[in-house]
Amino acid sequence: MTKLIDRLPELRGAYREDAPLAPLTWFKVGGPAEVLYRPADEADLMDFLAGKPGDVPVTVIGVGSNLLVRSGGLDGVVVRLGKPFAQISVDGERVTAGAAALDVTVAATAQKAGLTGLEFLSGIPGSIGGALRMNAGAYGSEVRDALISARAVDPLGHAHTLSADDLGLSYRHSDLPEDWIVTSATFRARPGDAETIAQTMRDIRDAREDTQPRRVRTGGSTFANPEGGKAWKLIDEAGCRGLRIGDAMVSELHCNFLLNMGDATAEEIESLGEEVRRRVKDTSGIELRWEIRRIGKPANTGEQA
Repeated sequence: MTKLIDRLPELRGAYREDAPLAPLTWFKVGGPAEVLYRPADEADLMDFLAGKPGDVPVTVIGVGSNLLVRSGGLDGVVVRLGKPFAQISVDGERVTAGAAALDVTVAATAQKAGLTGLEFLSGIPGSIGGALRMNAGAYGSEVRDALISARAVDPLGHAHTLSADDLGLSYRHSDLPEDWIVTSATFRARPGDAETIAQTMRDIRDAREDTQPRRVRTGGSTFANPEGGKAWKLIDEAGCRGLRIGDAMVSELHCNFLLNMGDATAEEIESLGEEVRRRVKDTSGIELRWEIRRIGKPANTGEQA
C-alpha cells in the first residue's frame, strides 16, 4: 500500500510522518498527524494545495492555544505555519502580520511604533490566523474592530485578498470556509503615545494574571459567552468550579478554563467539558457552545471526528 507521504508533491517545505501533535498544543495531549507539513512560504503552501491528491484531508493548526487534539490523531496532512508566516511589518498606520505571528507580539510591535488600537491583542493567547478565524476579542475589542484585510489560500491553491466585510466577522465567528488557510492579516491602528500604550498592555497583562490561570496546561477560554451572559458565571452557578475527571479539572481561578493537571487525556478533557455543558443546561437551560476547537479521532477508533 502506498504511503501518504509518497503521494504528496515535492516542495521546499518539510514533511514528517507520524508526527506527534501533543507537544504543539497548550494542553499537551493528543495523537499524531499522519503527515505534518511545514510550508516554506505562501507560494510553497499554494503549490502543496494545488498539487496534493484531492482525497487527502488537510487540517491547519496554529500555536495550539485554543486546540484539543483527540488521542487517535489526525488522518491526512496537518499544516503547521511556522516562522516564515510570523513576520510583522508596519507601514504608516497599518500593521501587517503573518498568520503565525503571536497576537501579543503584534500588539508589542504596534506599541513600539507608537500605534494604538491593537493593545487588546496582548490579552489573546495564540496567533493571528486563529484570532482572525474566530474573531477573537479581549478587554472590549475584537479583531473586526481593527481588521482591514486578510490573505487566504483556497483548497485549490489560489491566494485571495479579503476585506473585513468579506469575512463576515461576528461574535467568535467568521464566514471564512474551514478549508481556506489564512496566511496574513492587515490591521488599522492610529498614532498614540508609546508609554500610554505600554501601560495599557501592562494593565491587560496584570488583569489576566489576576483572573486567569497562567503557566499551566490549558486551552484558554473553553466556551463562548451566551448572548447577554457570562459562561464562567453559568459554570460556577452549576457547581462546576474545581470539577475533575481524571487529571482534567475545571479551573478554580476562572471556571471557563479547563486544565490538564498532569496526565489528563484528550478524552478526559473533552468529557469534562461535556459534563460542564450538561450541568449548565440542567441548571440554566442554556447550552454552552465550545470555543475550543476539537479535532481528530477518538482513541483506538478509525472514526475521524
